[in-house]
Amino acid sequence: MWQADAVKVSQIWSYPVKSMVGQRVDSCDVSTLGIAGDRHWAVRDMERGGIRGAKRIGELMQFSAEYVGDGSKNVVITLPNGTTVRSNDPHVHDSLSDALGVRVKLESLPADGNVEHFRRGPAYDSDPMKELRGVFGRDDNEPLPDFSVFPPEVMEFESPPGTHYDCWPLMVMTTSAFAALRMALPESVIDERRFRPSIVVDGAEPGHAEFGWKGRVASIGSAVIEFLDPCPRCVMPTRRINESIPEDRAILRHIVGDLDQNLGVYARIVQPGRFALGDTMEFVN
Repeated sequence: MWQADAVKVSQIWSYPVKSMVGQRVDSCDVSTLGIAGDRHWAVRDMERGGIRGAKRIGELMQFSAEYVGDGSKNVVITLPNGTTVRSNDPHVHDSLSDALGVRVKLESLPADGNVEHFRRGPAYDSDPMKELRGVFGRDDNEPLPDFSVFPPEVMEFESPPGTHYDCWPLMVMTTSAFAALRMALPESVIDERRFRPSIVVDGAEPGHAEFGWKGRVASIGSAVIEFLDPCPRCVMPTRRINESIPEDRAILRHIVGDLDQNLGVYARIVQPGRFALGDTMEFVN
C-alpha cells in the first residue's frame, strides 16, 4: 500500500547548458532561482537572433554538458561525434556552430542582469499558429496547451529574465510515471533524458499521481517547494538523442491524447536549502 512518507528522491538532474543532456548529481543546493548552476549556459542563434533551445534547434539534445569540477562555471560539452569542447575554449562557438549547422554563440547568464539577453528572437514562421504547432509538436487536429499555466513574461522573453528555464525552476517526475509510460508505449524508448526532470521521486502512487499535487507544499531536505501546474509538453521529448534514443513522435501523441498534454509537474522553491538522493519528500499541506 502506498504511504506518503515513502516518497524519496531517486534522481537529481542538473542541466549546465539549456536543452543539452545534463548530469545526474548526488545532492544540490537550491535557491528561489532553482538548482545551483542549472541552465547557466544557453546558445544564441546568431542568424535569427534570440536564445534558442531544442524546441527549434532540435539537434541540441544530441549534445551533453557537465561542469568541469574546478569550482568555476566552465563546462565541457560533448558533441554528437564524441569530441569535446570547453566553454572557455576560444573556438567553442565555431565548434558548436559546425556541429549544429547553425551559427550560434554560447552565452552565460548575464552578470549585470541585462534583460535584453532574454528577449525573444523572431518567429521561425510568419503564421503564428504554425509556429506554435511546431514548437509544441502538435498535429493539426490536436489542441495547443493552456498557456495560462506559463508565467506571463514568457510571452515577451525566451525565459523568465534571470534564468534560462522555459517557465519554472523545477520539473518533478515520479518513477511511477515512467513505469506508466513504459506500459503504455512498449515500443518506445522511455529514457529520463527525453523528459528533462529536475527531480525524480520514487514511492508515489501508481500512474501520474503528481498531476494531483498542484497547490501542495513539500519539504525535501532543508528546502521547501510548492507544486504548480502539470507540465504541458512540447516537441522536445520526441527528439533524437543518440542511436539508442531515436526520434519518436508516438510519445507525444500519447501525452497529448491520453494525459491531457501533460507529463510531470512544475514546482518553485519557497525556501532555499539543500537536498540529496534518498531524502524523503514530505507534504506539509
